[in-house]
Amino acid sequence: MTLPKTPAVKLSKPFLGFYRLHPGYCPICRTLTVFLAPKVWLRDHYYCYRCKSIPRYRALIDVLEKSFPRWRTSLAVHESSPCGAASDFIARECLRYTATHFFPDVEPGGMQYGFRSENLEAQTFPDGAFDLVITQDVFEHILHPGKAFAEIARTLKPGGAHLFTVPWYHWRKTETRAAERGGTIVNLLPPVYHGNPIDASGSLVVTDWGSDMADFILRESNLATRFVRIRNPWKGIEAEFIEVFISTKPD
Repeated sequence: MTLPKTPAVKLSKPFLGFYRLHPGYCPICRTLTVFLAPKVWLRDHYYCYRCKSIPRYRALIDVLEKSFPRWRTSLAVHESSPCGAASDFIARECLRYTATHFFPDVEPGGMQYGFRSENLEAQTFPDGAFDLVITQDVFEHILHPGKAFAEIARTLKPGGAHLFTVPWYHWRKTETRAAERGGTIVNLLPPVYHGNPIDASGSLVVTDWGSDMADFILRESNLATRFVRIRNPWKGIEAEFIEVFISTKPD
């Protein structure tokens, strides 16, 4: 295999070597590549040499291709808070793709930087607008997740689905880290922030989802949830919190 002369990932310095280096096939750039990890935490640092994708991106695309084979041409797809190689791939390939971010200063339904402004908890889309809704590591940051799951269910067509990733602590119950009280966000546990594609200050983690997540989703939205856990070294799908979830609306 001939590798590109210029590395596709920026490695942290100084570094003494790779934690992992493995040849394979990337389901996003759809070519032979090398997967490399300069750090032990694979979920955010096991890169495709060519497209910079990380394992959860590759897992989501693998599940998307297998579970929704008509997504490119026949399905109306809404992705909330798109970011990274998987979102770029979906945007390029899907003919009926709508991408949204929540811009607090933009009227709902308005446009900013080429994205529609939508609050997942109170969307302006009509009922049954989409066949598929995609969120990638979004629902740990939603202040009122019950409202957001219910809104996704409302905007899905009968038989439609919500395809998503989220860190899932399946060995324990769901834990709330922060809550809104009287219009103010109160931290119930030490604050943790994740990266945010439209806000350099990051996004506060509100919920650590646990073993009861599917029950919560069913209760709030009537969507039945299942998970897919993949371990495929050839596709670079090896990491922590690698599950992909599919919540389906009844026909």
